[in-house]
Amino acid sequence: MAVVLEAKDAGEWTYRGEGAVNLVLAYNGTRSDFVGKVLRIQKVPRNGSENGNGYLGLTNQECILWKEVNEIVSAPTREIAQHYFVQHVMCPLLGPGHVDAGISIQVTQEFLETVESNVLSQRPAWRVDAAKVNPLCDSVMLMSDHSMFPLGMCKEACSISVEIKPKCGFLPHSEFITEDNAVKKSVTRFQMHQALKLNQGKISEVSAYDPLDLFSGSRDRVRKAINNLFKTPQNNFRVFLDGSLIIGGLGGGADTTSCEVGKAFENSLKHVIQAEEGMRTQYFLELISKTVCSSELLNRLLEVQKLDTTDIEGAIHAYYNVISQPCMVCGQLDKDQSSKRYNSLHSMSMEESLKIVRDYLIAATAKDLSMIISFRPREAGNVETPYSIVSLESTNQSFDYKASFIDLDLKPLERIEYYYKLDQQIVSCYVQMVKSNHQLDHTGSTVRA
Repeated sequence: MAVVLEAKDAGEWTYRGEGAVNLVLAYNGTRSDFVGKVLRIQKVPRNGSENGNGYLGLTNQECILWKEVNEIVSAPTREIAQHYFVQHVMCPLLGPGHVDAGISIQVTQEFLETVESNVLSQRPAWRVDAAKVNPLCDSVMLMSDHSMFPLGMCKEACSISVEIKPKCGFLPHSEFITEDNAVKKSVTRFQMHQALKLNQGKISEVSAYDPLDLFSGSRDRVRKAINNLFKTPQNNFRVFLDGSLIIGGLGGGADTTSCEVGKAFENSLKHVIQAEEGMRTQYFLELISKTVCSSELLNRLLEVQKLDTTDIEGAIHAYYNVISQPCMVCGQLDKDQSSKRYNSLHSMSMEESLKIVRDYLIAATAKDLSMIISFRPREAGNVETPYSIVSLESTNQSFDYKASFIDLDLKPLERIEYYYKLDQQIVSCYVQMVKSNHQLDHTGSTVRA
């Protein structure tokens, strides 16, 4: 018998967090088929600027773009297309052992309305203003709660997990990047975007995190990246103890880890890290760093990110080829300037243009996803485990761990135009800040008097 979630079931689902596209709820009831699961519920913008109600399937142009994956093209709704995108595109690229496509389950409109009402007070105000639960969806995605280990596998609550949003791990070197934007070849997108967010008042302090450190494979640089993420989590770093958030923000971000929060975090580690007070946080961050280095997960992720070979400054031209519209970018340049740099893009075949755009969107998903690594202390003498094992020499402990990629959203084709405008805005703001030398120095770090 098919499961249908109704209004009476809404109280068993609690707010876990959200991104731009989905609301995430964790199960806190007693039904065995839902224990250890989360729901991803589609949101819709309040201003109605994007695909109407989100209930429709792909556009005709998107069907052409993804024509090689029949399940995506024939999906009746975008949400189901998203499921098949994860299953047939991202899963093979990132590895089936680290990706959960989830299953679709039916819900009533009353369930969605009740859920929205229940979690409203827990959502960040700016998230509430931007989007609401899509009331026209008749299904949601049920997925494993990757922040926890399955119940019954340990005698007491003992799992701790870290969620990291790595962002783009390489510097682009595309021939289509203009001279005015050449800074992109030497400063990471994340660091430049920090400048724009600071300028817009979205953050109060620039993060020292550098994605190139995290992806470097160097133990020292990875440790530096993890330490910087801990200091300024924003929306890039969260820690859960037995499924409950203890560091980071729920639906938005936590700018900095205050002294008070740091002390509480240190105390919460006492059942996980066997060390004297004052050292547990350092050893836990060391555990994360070692796992990131040894798992080689980021190597695979980086390869997927590098499917973007043209940068958005090249992909935008292929995009206009795909939608069979005059190129708005070339229209803003003089003919000599546009023909020299972009003629090769506009003279390529439709299949070549489709591949550039498709690869760019896949890479965009890889640059925006999150990675969850969950740890569980191993008991002495416990040999068998279905999980990987990592040792923490500092405390003479061993941990089971599992790693998963989440938030593998299918990016809408029309999003390409937004990506181009945002890219120009990010670079322009960063260049202006460097020129003024007001708040940032040339490395992207906060200037301190």
